[in-house]
Amino acid sequence: MVWKEIAKIPSGQTRTYRELAEKIGRPKSSRAVANACGKNPIPPTIPCHRVIRTDGNLGGYSGEGGIEQKRKLLKNEGVII
Repeated sequence: MVWKEIAKIPSGQTRTYRELAEKIGRPKSSRAVANACGKNPIPPTIPCHRVIRTDGNLGGYSGEGGIEQKRKLLKNEGVII
């Protein structure tokens, strides 16, 4: 469910872990959403780099290149963090 919702995030936009938890009907499951992002088998095809923390920080990125790659992907999409 989480990966399907992540796939709906348009390029150049972000959502928070909390927003995704609410979208899937589990508003108290932000950490579970973060764990699902961490298990994403095909980043950036499932664009988990577009999911950030509620406080505006990037959070983590399980794809190759780690957090710096997440930062680059978002920058390439015009997202300013």
